[in-house]
Amino acid sequence: MGIQFIKISVVYFVIGVSLGLYMSMTHDYSLTGVHAQINLLGWTSMTLAGLIYFLFPKATEDILGKGHFVLHNIGLIIMMIALFSLIKTGNDALGPIVGIGGIILTIGVVLFAINVLKNVRPENFKLK
Repeated sequence: MGIQFIKISVVYFVIGVSLGLYMSMTHDYSLTGVHAQINLLGWTSMTLAGLIYFLFPKATEDILGKGHFVLHNIGLIIMMIALFSLIKTGNDALGPIVGIGGIILTIGVVLFAINVLKNVRPENFKLK
């Protein structure tokens, strides 16, 4: 699962950098929050989680790791599409959808934290 986290994080990295390039070219920085969250929660956080899962396979085997992967991705996608749409359309009705995505993502991160505290130990470290 560590490799899947790293691969999907690269997709978020390309999206985040592309959004940053778009903002620079158009001089429209209204999407800075979306850009920052995609890069932080998509690229950086998921890459680091992937490295942890790769180095500590016991964390990968735990159902918490699978739940983290699914919830993190679903929550981030919902949150970013809704936030993008809210900013571009001004439709405040999308605010709760941003919140729902954020809650889903946060639950995934809490699963990750529990998994790390439970399974990331020196005796579980594996380097291939």
